[in-house]
Amino acid sequence: MTDPDPARPRASEGESTVVTANGVRLHVVQAGPADGEPVLLLHGFPECWYGWDPVTRRLADAGYRVLVPDQRGYNASGKPSGVGAYRLPTLAADAAGLLDAVGADTAHVVGHDWGAAVAWWLALDHPSRVRTLAALNVPHPTVMRRTLDRSWDQRRRSWYFAAFQLPRLPELAARAGNYRLFERSMRESSRPGAFDDADFERYRAAWRQPGALTAMVNWYRAVARYPPPERTDPVDPPTRVIWGVRDRFLRASMAKESVAYCRQGEAVLLDDATHWLHHEQPDQVVDHLQTGFDAAE
Repeated sequence: MTDPDPARPRASEGESTVVTANGVRLHVVQAGPADGEPVLLLHGFPECWYGWDPVTRRLADAGYRVLVPDQRGYNASGKPSGVGAYRLPTLAADAAGLLDAVGADTAHVVGHDWGAAVAWWLALDHPSRVRTLAALNVPHPTVMRRTLDRSWDQRRRSWYFAAFQLPRLPELAARAGNYRLFERSMRESSRPGAFDDADFERYRAAWRQPGALTAMVNWYRAVARYPPPERTDPVDPPTRVIWGVRDRFLRASMAKESVAYCRQGEAVLLDDATHWLHHEQPDQVVDHLQTGFDAAE
């Protein structure tokens, strides 16, 4: 039977809640025991809370209290108007505000793609809130900036950043053919079987939310119009950079380069994984996360 609202969690996937954080309404899926150590999972583009489901289930079963928001602009969360509402420091403040809203002083913070960029910035701006940091397939923001400055290969891989600066056209292209562009990109850049038709039913329900496409693309527009300052101060929380080496979007060399900006950092390379490592190898990803969590005890 078709789920009446594919963009929301089923009973087995967690509890759907809403909090106000940093002035924005955030839809948050919570799973695992209420007294478990908090783990905050931050999704990337073009996913939503559902993208973390394979990891959420495993962490919840291991006894963690897992918090998985739709980040601002996505799915069931608030979608402030204007590009300036999607600056990276603002997105990190959303994450800190979410922890306030659920009464968590600190959390293990895990981010993938844009969620990893937010996680890095949270650890830089609000280090006392981050028990450990895990960044999946996005480097430290200064490594990203410097790599783009010097590497034609990375500029080629990041061509879509420029395309997303155009007004209205990216949204029209994404919506065409029932979001064919997003589906094709995710399928072609991942290992066979990483996503199935049921996954894209859930994603399409999120992409169809009023205002979602423009808000999602505004993350890219904001980083170009309001580039965050270069940060060279060390990342204080213990950090693991977990990287699928077969990522077609981002150079794997940036994983080890990012560790140099951390007081306690380690790079973990998964040779057979792509950008979508949390879908392809969730058991390995969770094992590496828990190793990092335990090392911080």
